[in-house]
Amino acid sequence: MRLKPNLLIVGHGRHGKDTVCECLRDRYGFTFESSSRFCSKLFLFEALRYKYGYATKEECYADRHNRRKEWFDTIALFNQHDAARLGKAMFDEFDIYCGLRNKREFFEMQNQNVFDVLIWVDRSKLLPLESSDSMTIERGWADYEIDNNGPLTQLHVNIEKVMDQIL
Repeated sequence: MRLKPNLLIVGHGRHGKDTVCECLRDRYGFTFESSSRFCSKLFLFEALRYKYGYATKEECYADRHNRRKEWFDTIALFNQHDAARLGKAMFDEFDIYCGLRNKREFFEMQNQNVFDVLIWVDRSKLLPLESSDSMTIERGWADYEIDNNGPLTQLHVNIEKVMDQIL
């Protein structure tokens, strides 16, 4: 029996998912690593290093925003035989999967009961939405939503309200 629920944190690029996860780590003791960093270490660096001349996994990770669709497609290829493969790998090591963007993977993870709660992080009043080429999860599927359109102090209050309901 797990002490903490497995949390799936999603939202558009740069809307504050990592910031929310850092708060969950610091305040509630959850563990996480951004899925982009995890994928870079697990397989993306090897898949892309020669194509782009990356010398390190960190260099590959740092370039992720320039290649969102390619990362999306390469991750989908990694998950081609089991769409929940990456999610299961993430939750084998962490309490949080931060950054899922593929609906096929989401539905398979849901079908296999890989996660317990889906939380959407929204900053759409201040930042643009991501292209459907690299983000196919929909806001309405979330169990909870955390508004990140205000100052950091308000984000912390919003996180606490959601976590009071979850825990």
